[in-house]
Amino acid sequence: MTSIINPVKLFAGTGSIALAKKVAEAYGKELGDVTISKFSDGEIQPSFNESVRGCDIFIIQSTFAPADNLMELLLMVDAARRASANYITAVIPYFGYARQDRKDKPRVSIGSKLIADILSASGVNRVITMDLHAPQIQGFFNIPVDHLDASVIFIPYINSLGLDNLTIGSPDVGSTARNREYAKSLDCPMIICDKERKRANEIASMQVIGDVKGMDVVLVDDLVDTAGTLCKSAALLMDKGAKSVRAVTTHPVLSGKALENIENSVLAELVVCDTIPVRIESSKIKVLSVAPLLSKAIRQVHEHGSISSLFKKDGVIQKQLI
Repeated sequence: MTSIINPVKLFAGTGSIALAKKVAEAYGKELGDVTISKFSDGEIQPSFNESVRGCDIFIIQSTFAPADNLMELLLMVDAARRASANYITAVIPYFGYARQDRKDKPRVSIGSKLIADILSASGVNRVITMDLHAPQIQGFFNIPVDHLDASVIFIPYINSLGLDNLTIGSPDVGSTARNREYAKSLDCPMIICDKERKRANEIASMQVIGDVKGMDVVLVDDLVDTAGTLCKSAALLMDKGAKSVRAVTTHPVLSGKALENIENSVLAELVVCDTIPVRIESSKIKVLSVAPLLSKAIRQVHEHGSISSLFKKDGVIQKQLI
């Protein structure tokens, strides 16, 4: 018995329109027609300008600040559900509030759990996202979550640099599991920058675990915000004798003094993905697109296929995705 494949339609929120256009092009479809209106006080009202009845729809929107991006996504999901869409997948390349994944001090919220609950309540049937701050956040959802890995984009790029003494650098102890996989795939050593924070975006102290003398270090992290930590790590590694330091980070939050910090840093380059629009220009920032990866994931989900191949780090899949 052949399984029924419902019509597929792709829609974009205003926060991720540029990326969504690339995803649609890679998929081979036009983006669906939707209007995002605003009342004079800023209240958002989305409206689908075409039928979605019985369709499997994918709404592409990263939930970076401000909260309007999240609210817009929720309202689009609600509108699609009320218009009788068959299956609604929220494609959230950057899942905001992921850094609030636990109670690390008294009387604080667990923001990522709250957002997961809100998404489920709005009518989302499935979530596709990338490089969560902590993989365990998938457990906050009671719906399927496809957690994509940007390593299939970054590893081929790192290989293409042809660095003689490559070493993967973990910016903190919490990232060691992810970075160990990078080091294993690239067949190179790994070092750890152990840091202690005073508060968010501010470091009290930092030390390096491992030898970096004469090494070309690539720091790997899930996001870069003000870039203060990243730039301080790079300076410390150079002081310890590293030959060069560059960084690959999936999500370019880039807030506050990020541009100033990057421009004045010893970083050879900062390589990021387009999960969030990069609104600052710097000769040190290189952007790689996640559109081919997201397009393949959307196709596999729609056709009820496996997405496990998208996690493989073999040469074939890497060449397809870079």
